[in-house]
Amino acid sequence: MAIQFNLVSSMLILVLLSISSVEGQEGGGGGVIDVVAKFGAKADEKTYLSKPLLDDWKEACASTSPSKIVIPQGIYFLSTATLDGPCKAPIELQVEGTMKAPAADPGAFKEPKWIAFNRIENFKLSGGGGFDGQGTTAYKREGCKGHDYCGSLPIFHDNVLGCKNITFERFTVSAPNESPNTDGIHIGRSDGVNVLNSEIKTGDDCVSIGDGSKNLVINGVTCGPRHAISISSLRLFKNEEPIDGVTVKNCTMINTSNGVRIKTWPGAEPGTCSNIHFEDITVANVSSPIIIDQKYCPWNKCKINEESKVKLSYISFKNIHGTSARPEAFKIICSDTLPCENVELADIEIMHSGPNGPSVSQCSNVKPKVSGKQNPAACSTPIQAKPTLTA
Repeated sequence: MAIQFNLVSSMLILVLLSISSVEGQEGGGGGVIDVVAKFGAKADEKTYLSKPLLDDWKEACASTSPSKIVIPQGIYFLSTATLDGPCKAPIELQVEGTMKAPAADPGAFKEPKWIAFNRIENFKLSGGGGFDGQGTTAYKREGCKGHDYCGSLPIFHDNVLGCKNITFERFTVSAPNESPNTDGIHIGRSDGVNVLNSEIKTGDDCVSIGDGSKNLVINGVTCGPRHAISISSLRLFKNEEPIDGVTVKNCTMINTSNGVRIKTWPGAEPGTCSNIHFEDITVANVSSPIIIDQKYCPWNKCKINEESKVKLSYISFKNIHGTSARPEAFKIICSDTLPCENVELADIEIMHSGPNGPSVSQCSNVKPKVSGKQNPAACSTPIQAKPTLTA
């Protein structure tokens, strides 16, 4: 087990960069460092925790024996903090208290991040405490309300970039439904990330998967409201890396606009996305439970008359059941120039929960392999694909 804590109403919480082997290790004469007892941290909601925490980290990182840093129960203010490695031995950061961002105004930060962990191996973040970014107030700022995107605000709670063998378990994220573009966990250019037995409530994707991701497992995650689990916005930029090997299983989506989704930009850069598997998924009142969208074009910012250059292959949807808020239970829109290949649909049972008739499916540029129960009938309504103009 690795990361186990709560994120509440957050702006941007954690940036994990170049971290590997994030499984805690025990033993070997290591020390326990209490930030209150040793470095005088105060849970008075006035004194900043930043210096005591950085002093603790410096000492633990220099130790040749495993160390544990403990933040006791209480409420602490924490300004931006970057905890750098490499370190000489395993470190555990046990958070039992609540750490609050210094202000709800994102302008208080010079960079769009709050806490960053860089170049660390054998690291464990645990405990029953939480990180409160005070985002509820921030997202009510004039000029953001009512917009799908607000460029001045951070967009991830947890950004996992360039990491290897990292596990999130019993991880809780809570942000208001109206907080724009607040992904719970974003994963990019990382290998061997696991998100297990977690609950993520945000204003955007529960988990978003970006370029260069491989060998990912998302298991036992509950998502809602807003979006759910997306392989997101592929090939918008040059030099993006392929996605290969993503398994999403035993997950539940409640009152979300999307369920499981793959989306690519039309007319953008070429690339590949393969070996993607969605299994044993429950959807409850989800607007669009299953989506492949290669005409993704939010805010009309794309080459709208061109086809996607991303090749999608070896994709499966198995045992997905529940209810859809709209008649279209699933929609698979693939590129006309690079049709989807080796797509499998097995045991799909999605009922329309609304008044406008039974559930239906729509497909273009795909010939899926179909098995088991199919409700609605697979690809029963061929369509002339049109760009998706909203996020």
